[in-house]
Amino acid sequence: MAEMIDEFLADAKSRMHKSVESTRNELATVRTGRASPHLLDRIVVDYYGTETPLRQLSNIATTEARLLTLTPYDKSAIGAIEKAILESDVGLVPNNDGNVIRLGIPELTEERRKEMVKVVHGVAEEGKVAVRNIRRDVMSDLRELKKEGEAGEDDERRAEELLQKLTDQKVTELEAILKGKEEEILEV
Repeated sequence: MAEMIDEFLADAKSRMHKSVESTRNELATVRTGRASPHLLDRIVVDYYGTETPLRQLSNIATTEARLLTLTPYDKSAIGAIEKAILESDVGLVPNNDGNVIRLGIPELTEERRKEMVKVVHGVAEEGKVAVRNIRRDVMSDLRELKKEGEAGEDDERRAEELLQKLTDQKVTELEAILKGKEEEILEV
């Protein structure tokens, strides 16, 4: 009986952790005024007819605060890489010298910064909703256990309290990640 409750709580903790990490990764790809290799995480290149993640075709380095440098492992892929960057939603214009592709990160306008803050708030809210949905699912599982007589009222109440603490902890974690990203965007 207590083992099942522990299992439910462990499952909830694992799923909530994955939701937080997923949100963290999603926020890492949002463009700020600073160069970050994560900006290019979602870019896929048509490499000889195969959709290949940009990270597998090129070394990506942050050489300056506002400059990303891509060194393709195969120089003949430069054209395909440039095309993929131009067609993506990152809004950057590639510049190459035949060996290296440079991506200058323009400063964000005040208006664009406000838009980006709204975007990151939306992403963080989705993460919070995912965490709360996990809590709701596990709460329903706990109530089912009590209803079937496999868990007592005290066990269920204790488990619900632990689940609520876990939920609050994960929501606080998401808020901290959001705050950091927001500061990064608004930093001039």
